[in-house]
Amino acid sequence: MLELALPVLPSKLSPILLCSLLAACASAPIIAPPLPSANPASAPVAVISPTPSPIPSPPVITPPPVVVVAPPPALKSISQLEAQALLNKLLPAKISERNGWRNDLLDGFTALKIPYTPEYFCAVMAVIEQESSWQGDPPVPGLGKIVWKQVEEKAGKYHIPLIAVQTALLKSSPNGKSYKERIDKLQTEAQMNAVFEDLASDAKRLSLPFNMSNPIRTGGPMQVSVEFAEGHVRAWPYPYARRGSVRSEVFSRKGGVYFGTAILLQYPAPYSKMIYRFADFNAGRYASRNAAFQAALNKLTNDSMDLDGDLLRYENGNPSRQSSGTEKALQSMGKRLNLSHEEIRRDLRLEKLSGFGQTPLYQRLFTLAGNMPREALPQIDLKSPKITRKLTTEWFAKRVDGRYQTCLSRAPAAF
Repeated sequence: MLELALPVLPSKLSPILLCSLLAACASAPIIAPPLPSANPASAPVAVISPTPSPIPSPPVITPPPVVVVAPPPALKSISQLEAQALLNKLLPAKISERNGWRNDLLDGFTALKIPYTPEYFCAVMAVIEQESSWQGDPPVPGLGKIVWKQVEEKAGKYHIPLIAVQTALLKSSPNGKSYKERIDKLQTEAQMNAVFEDLASDAKRLSLPFNMSNPIRTGGPMQVSVEFAEGHVRAWPYPYARRGSVRSEVFSRKGGVYFGTAILLQYPAPYSKMIYRFADFNAGRYASRNAAFQAALNKLTNDSMDLDGDLLRYENGNPSRQSSGTEKALQSMGKRLNLSHEEIRRDLRLEKLSGFGQTPLYQRLFTLAGNMPREALPQIDLKSPKITRKLTTEWFAKRVDGRYQTCLSRAPAAF
């Protein structure tokens, strides 16, 4: 999903206004905050054996800390050749470049050490189908107009006519076309990313600030976070020859499938059904577990706080000093939980990691709550200039799950 966000402009604008106005155009679905910064003192290497469940957890890489998960022993081991045959059965019959998609899926699973199973293959395929309809670089209808509308709205707040910005963008770009022409003809996010990459490198000639950065945050056939991809390659070597930056790889079909598979499957999730991984893909890792935690907290406090899966407030990807509603509610229960405010905050800081489920806070809360579910679909409204009706994370997860079930119906009986 494409979301164009507009940051606050500085009070003193540059002569041609380009940095402030075009930084308004960003692609950002509802995703988890950036991966936490490394902290060797508090992030030891752990070896975890997943609890058997209908949907077993694949190997994991969650940088940082490094978490090594033993492969579930119950999974059937098949060769790459058998996996290729399985993919031939599972892939939709009428998609373009079918063999290319098959090879990219197989290569990604192999490099990430994800078991070859119909469940895992179909999970990734369902997300691809939902996010891009099997298009490596999916078009976004009216993308150029969306960009200009957002720029115009922001410029209007500073009494700057859009024509002034467009005039500034008549300067030629590295491919010989003007920046204005390229924005006018935008059709895909990859093209949009290329425009901003050129603007960033051309900042000096255009009198732009040197610290201008590309504002597009997600892309590719699975709409993967660029920040996630950049963090992942620091902990798990990227297996393919790179044609440029990690950002560029996200926008390629092969790289997009690789990173999308990683964020969807390469972490241990305590879920009974795949639908909760789909919700996590949209709302952030462990959002479904954390939403169930919030539901249990609501029961104990007779509250009705939103089940959004975020237990802390975040600023620039880091936990804020300001307490969230969830944290305040937990603090009010400190004596019942036998935990201090500092101990509650300590455990909450693990909310994006598997280890949160083993903390005193998590275990004591569910002990007090009694027989409560340990998984729940987060209740989050999705926002984007492309969305004209109410859509939620629950809608996304159920939509993808429907595609997942259809894919599984194509699996050979032997599996």
